[in-house]
Amino acid sequence: MFENCTIKYNKDLITNENCSIQVIYPADENGISRILSVPLDPDNTTYQNILKWEAEGNTIEEAD
Repeated sequence: MFENCTIKYNKDLITNENCSIQVIYPADENGISRILSVPLDPDNTTYQNILKWEAEGNTIEEAD
């Protein structure tokens, strides 16, 4: 699901705390990348999948 994706945290500009996770998918044949912003919500299925991916030994990059 996240093969070759860049996955990293986004920080809130006011609190400087992680507020979401950005998932950048590889570019398609037209050079277009899909970007998702996933809330840190335990009920969000994409967030749940990211946590499973992380539990498998992968790392969410820190925000810039």
